[in-house]
Amino acid sequence: MDDVATPADLLATIQAGGPVPVHVAVIMDGNGRWARSRGLPRFRGHVAGMTSVRDVIEGAIQAGVKVLTLFTFSQENWERPAAEVAALMRLLERYVAREKAELKRQGVEVHVHGELHRLPPAAAKAVQHICEFTRGGPTLHLNLMLSYGARAELTRAARRLAEKVQAGELEPAAIDEPALAAELYTADVPDPDLLIRTSGEQRISNFMLWQLAYTEIYITPVLWPDFRREQLWAAIADFQKRDRRYGRVQTR
Repeated sequence: MDDVATPADLLATIQAGGPVPVHVAVIMDGNGRWARSRGLPRFRGHVAGMTSVRDVIEGAIQAGVKVLTLFTFSQENWERPAAEVAALMRLLERYVAREKAELKRQGVEVHVHGELHRLPPAAAKAVQHICEFTRGGPTLHLNLMLSYGARAELTRAARRLAEKVQAGELEPAAIDEPALAAELYTADVPDPDLLIRTSGEQRISNFMLWQLAYTEIYITPVLWPDFRREQLWAAIADFQKRDRRYGRVQTR
């Protein structure tokens, strides 16, 4: 019988395989298809995906990842049926209530980014609470991108720069890449080294368009509710084999 890699083997492989990505971003896709394939309502896929979130956070910590960014709800998702959106907002509240203590215990500092003014009051309160409750966590910086779209983020950054110019705080000639990057939601963390997209779709779906300029992309057919730390570690192991040249020619 062929040997099958165990989770411990995978973890040992990446620990011995070289630098681990500092920042991993994930487009969590496939909840609806997972539910549909089981004859369940779409919402059950989102509920099942909460288990994946917990497992991937723990797996990232074990692997030594310092920043984990999860694309949890896009601006476009507001266009889904009202009942589904309402259920997702309630699921967010449930996630905060259920996971906050464990996240704090593990040293996870939660940040939530996006057009949060669009959230219903209870969900907005839950988001504010989990960020405050986990503040100072030293182990993992967790970004939850919620009501988020990258084009809107870039528009917001351009507007903020324009306001500084109008106020006389910034010269137009001083607007460069670092100046714009400083106005993004993720200004306090490095750009992602690795982007994982589940469900086999081959697009980035208006996610972190600026930050992903030189990010390595890993696509897996696994649907998000079936994604676990083992799949995360497999993606990291693949990342460790990449030759990252950032557009430059390899000279050796």
